[in-house]
Amino acid sequence: MENFDVVVIGAGAAGLFCAAQAGQRGLNVLVVDNGKKVGRKILMSGGGRCNFTNLYIEPSAYLSHNPHFCKSALARYTQWDFIDLVNKYNINWHEKTLGQLFCDESAQQIVDLLTAECEQGNVTIRLRSEVLSIQRQDSDEYHLTLNGMQVCTRNVVIASGGLSMPGLGATPFGYKVAEQFGLSVRPVSAALVPLTLHKPLLDNLQQLSGIAVPVTVDAAQGTRFKESLLFTHRGLSGPAILQISSYWRPGEAVTVNLLPDMDINGFIEAQRNEHPNLSLKNSLARVLPKRLVDQLAELSFVPDVTLKQLNSRQQQQLVNQLTAWQIHPNGTEGYRTAEVTLGGVDTQHLSSQTFEVRDVPGLYFIGEVVDVTGWLGGYNFQWAWSSAWACAQAIAKK
Repeated sequence: MENFDVVVIGAGAAGLFCAAQAGQRGLNVLVVDNGKKVGRKILMSGGGRCNFTNLYIEPSAYLSHNPHFCKSALARYTQWDFIDLVNKYNINWHEKTLGQLFCDESAQQIVDLLTAECEQGNVTIRLRSEVLSIQRQDSDEYHLTLNGMQVCTRNVVIASGGLSMPGLGATPFGYKVAEQFGLSVRPVSAALVPLTLHKPLLDNLQQLSGIAVPVTVDAAQGTRFKESLLFTHRGLSGPAILQISSYWRPGEAVTVNLLPDMDINGFIEAQRNEHPNLSLKNSLARVLPKRLVDQLAELSFVPDVTLKQLNSRQQQQLVNQLTAWQIHPNGTEGYRTAEVTLGGVDTQHLSSQTFEVRDVPGLYFIGEVVDVTGWLGGYNFQWAWSSAWACAQAIAKK
């Protein structure tokens, strides 16, 4: 039976970073993963350029049953710490909208950084290794069976992620381990995911597939995001929709403002004064894509009148439709396209300082498997780095 100080299950962002940090502090670390390569989800993130953190990380950008849980780790290992590490490896990066940081070249650079950090810590990585069982001994040791091979350790770190993107190897493994050791798991669902629509609305809007417009989107409980909305063959996507999907619940509506930066009444009055005989549709096509205006007319949002024929009641209804369009999704595209999993291992069982299970010494949960879910834009990667760092520090101090 082989012995290690730490066994990390999961060779993703959190698992690799935790292993590297622990290894560099002198611990003998093994990382196991059921996949063929490390960092599979990293490689496809950010359109292949990895949105590795955000300039504006703050606890309010994270959803959890305990909103305070994430504060300690995020404060102790910050976005600036990871940016320093990226700079150390001479990885060029750029800022996109809202503080989102991406590699100039490829997400492979972040995977290479993590593997190089693991090499510095003499970390052993074994791929295509399925964990068949984890047994805790009376001596506070854990015996793991990996493809028939036995491994012994005093510290097991579960960094196996959530259910999002099963095509990349996502499984409920981490939740099953939690339940095996008596931990509760908060209900999980797909998050940062496109929303799907009922017919007949879908029949109208799928004709707009590929069109994006800047909007604000509100969830039923009041959360608002201002980004772009993308019409798709299945429904709605784009950053604004991915963000609001984490807050949307089945049966609820989302409210879309198609012209968030415009005084629509003022625009109509000015257009009416200058072009009274212009059709309302052609007037709106100056500020919205024409195909979208055509479909809004099909939905009876835009009356077939000229500007001078538009009466005050019609104008008010039009403004309401354009600025507070109530859309009732029928669901999401699910884990297949979801960027993250909402919910997970209940934080009440974990120390926010160390990520160790309070009643099970030597067992840790970090990253996406925990009930902490960030916004779109690098927040979930930062949670991976921060939770991994805090965990590794705690194990090293033991």
